[in-house]
Amino acid sequence: MLYSGIDLHKDMSFITTIKDTGEIVAQEKLPNEPACITAHFLSLGSEHKAVVEATANWYWLSDLLNAQGIDLTLAHAKYLKAISYAKVKTDKVDSQTLAQLLRMDMIPKAHQISTKLRPVRDLMRARLSLVTKKTSCMNSIHRLLGKYNLNLPHNFKLKDLNTFKSSLEPEPWFHLELLKAQLQLIRSQIAELEQNLTPKLVPNPDIQRLLWIPGIGRILAFTIYLEVDGIERFPDVNRFYSYCRLVPGASNSNRVNRHKSGNKDGNRYLKIAFSEASVRAIQYYKEVRSFYQSKARKKHKQIAKALVAKELAQICYQVLKEGVDYDNRFRGQELSRRKTTKWPRLASPAA
Repeated sequence: MLYSGIDLHKDMSFITTIKDTGEIVAQEKLPNEPACITAHFLSLGSEHKAVVEATANWYWLSDLLNAQGIDLTLAHAKYLKAISYAKVKTDKVDSQTLAQLLRMDMIPKAHQISTKLRPVRDLMRARLSLVTKKTSCMNSIHRLLGKYNLNLPHNFKLKDLNTFKSSLEPEPWFHLELLKAQLQLIRSQIAELEQNLTPKLVPNPDIQRLLWIPGIGRILAFTIYLEVDGIERFPDVNRFYSYCRLVPGASNSNRVNRHKSGNKDGNRYLKIAFSEASVRAIQYYKEVRSFYQSKARKKHKQIAKALVAKELAQICYQVLKEGVDYDNRFRGQELSRRKTTKWPRLASPAA
């Protein structure tokens, strides 16, 4: 068996290949051209494993090597750094270290999203980026008007901006027009993106199950389904909590105990999704609101919301793991409210 460590960059890769004994077979710097990478691995032999760090551009390399029957391991960059710290850090050293760790089966693995869901998940993440830009644009409009003591409702319509034309000088009005055009474009792109995703995801049975859970609407169901990418990879619900960033970390030493509430290990998109779902569930379901209020009286409000989010994550885990419909219960209590069966509609076969 051969083991290759690949130090992947934007335009080139440094590859070190070793034997079972740890002896170096080949070390080569190659351009990121499929023909060059393919020829390199074909010249070494068929029984081969490879590893690369989880950087932003691993998709194409994974597809290329899998087509050759080479098992590619994706290394978790943060945990790998803790294992492989070195005073001398070069592309050659990094690739050799990766190969040696792979040979010893000491690579901290990162999850490789399924090829089928990969482009859809990236499109869903692009939506969040657009929403962030939309919020930033709206805040810019509020700040601009605030400079001239002009007020605007938080959820305003674009036509509301026309009322300020007579109150502004030509330059600030031109500035406002630019922001208005930018906001209009972002909103149209978000709508177009959602129209593209909806017919692809709504018919999925897992998403249909998620839609019945309190606080989870169409967009949050899409996010949870795509970011989870197969609930079977979580052996128990505690692992799922941790991946969703719903449990605090700890930094304990001797008699000093510290919680790390801002721990960034895990999936930030699932953290956002369940946090948003908790707000909506508290707002619309009195049983959930009662649970939240009981916790908020004893703890901080943010902790109470996190506990609601954790309960919703547990429901999602059970529903996805067992492949069953949601029983409309929260912590064993029947909910007085139930979502309508008419939304979201499945795509009509005749459409």
